[in-house]
Amino acid sequence: MDASKPNHSSATSERGQPPRIGIALGDPSGIGPEVTLKALDSISRDTTRYLLIGDGDNLDVIRRQLGLPLEWTTSTRPAFENRITLWNPLVGALPADMTPGCRAAAEMALASLKAAGQLCLEGFLDGMVTAPLSKEAILNLGQKFVGQTEYLSEMAGASDTTMMLMGEDDRGRWLRVALVTTHLPLKDVAAAITAPKIELAVRRAGDACRALGLPRQRVAVCGLNPHAGEGGKIGCEEIEIVIPILNSMRAAGVDVVGPIPADTLFHYAYRGDYDAVVAMYHDQGLGPLKMVGFDRGINWTLGLPFVRTSPDHGTAYNIAGKGIASGESMGCAIELATRLILKKPIWT
Repeated sequence: MDASKPNHSSATSERGQPPRIGIALGDPSGIGPEVTLKALDSISRDTTRYLLIGDGDNLDVIRRQLGLPLEWTTSTRPAFENRITLWNPLVGALPADMTPGCRAAAEMALASLKAAGQLCLEGFLDGMVTAPLSKEAILNLGQKFVGQTEYLSEMAGASDTTMMLMGEDDRGRWLRVALVTTHLPLKDVAAAITAPKIELAVRRAGDACRALGLPRQRVAVCGLNPHAGEGGKIGCEEIEIVIPILNSMRAAGVDVVGPIPADTLFHYAYRGDYDAVVAMYHDQGLGPLKMVGFDRGINWTLGLPFVRTSPDHGTAYNIAGKGIASGESMGCAIELATRLILKKPIWT
């Protein structure tokens, strides 16, 4: 997927108009605004309309520092006045001397996320891309917050969403990973593994492969325990939960295999034996994925009533403001969102 060469010059969404994508700029004290500008600058001038949701003064400073020719129109309300329009959902500008994850930055990040989600639910936007924010900074506001995926799922009243992460290496080899559980302490994972959650992740993974235009939708499922439990000797979840639901799904015609020990499954998926992997918990799936495709990783929320993607990295406070952050992952997230909206997801 080459985010610098999309071919949507005359494409329209289901509304019969060019796609309308909102980009929540995330934590302004992190790299979100920087990678957004770099990504948009790398994308060919197509008919897609972008609404940047965040602080304009902060964005303008970053644009000058990067020396980018990118231009946008600032609006006082959600609107599409040009190819790129910027709207601040809060009153007033951010302080010039923000510290990483400060209160003002967290408030802006949360307001941008909420505004983008609401505009999608209202149908004003066809989809959204979210730049990274700090969960810790938002929790410090006194807000209940697990993550952007969970926040948007609750906003949309979608209780059966699944997080899928996708990454491509420099030879075009992909890993696609759907998660049974997401942002949980490791001590709580085993109790959260249920047959309905496994079935949902497998079905969502297969649906995602179809939406991506893949000719096959073969899903492999990780075991929870080392060596997939060794026949119950080092964990019984595979025998009691995973194997019965996978047997039932196979009997119903689903192309799924497993449980397979995670320490070998990702090797087989990486070489192309499987089209998607279902991992039991966050780091089981994301460790291998980021090893393979960190710079081009994408987070795609399956099951929302609108398209939502994001880059698969964090706020990177340690390099924010230095102009060295890569915009590749954000560019891939924008490109995937556009293609999903247009229902043209096959990369050529």
